[in-house]
Amino acid sequence: MIVLGVTGSIGMGKSTVSNMFREMGIPVHDADAAVHQLLAAGGKGVAPVAAAFPAALTQDENGRDIIDRAALGKIVFADPALKKKLEDILHPMVRDDSESFRDEMEKAGHKIVIFDIPLLFETGGEKRVDAVLCVSAAAGVQKQRVMARPGMTEERFSHVLSQQMPDAEKRARADYVVTTDNGFEDTRAQLKAVLEKLLPPRPRVPPPANGRH
Repeated sequence: MIVLGVTGSIGMGKSTVSNMFREMGIPVHDADAAVHQLLAAGGKGVAPVAAAFPAALTQDENGRDIIDRAALGKIVFADPALKKKLEDILHPMVRDDSESFRDEMEKAGHKIVIFDIPLLFETGGEKRVDAVLCVSAAAGVQKQRVMARPGMTEERFSHVLSQQMPDAEKRARADYVVTTDNGFEDTRAQLKAVLEKLLPPRPRVPPPANGRH
């Protein structure tokens, strides 16, 4: 099985690309979604994160313990030491989840699986995949998309960018680069071209002459 890591900075269209892969029938493990599950009711991350960041612990409508992600984000937002403390708790859990997902998809007969990892290079995730696809767009397009998000500010946008590897470096280190500036159909065509390189069609075997084997 081939594991393709998909990454890209904020606002580049990574989620759109992952959704397109899903539409093509390719399984996608979403690292962000895995974190959400870990911090939701019954999630393996609730207890250890609550122990490290008690102010982030709350309950859902059914009285079950959960982590308030917004509160947690405010706690670690500008403190690199606290951010690393959180990552040291969650990242191994997300890795384990992705490995289990890969094993399940391989048993199901899939030839390729996507690991959607926002901070792939930043966390050494390239070591766990067979190839890396970087999703990119022009800086102006990126900023326009991000600033249109509810609650986004220039300060927050700048901070997020400061925590991510520059787009140019990601592009240089990736095996494939897909741009999302020119609409969905163009992006989808680029993805299909990448898949053809990763999974070339098997050569057609002609039938035996005169029906003989």
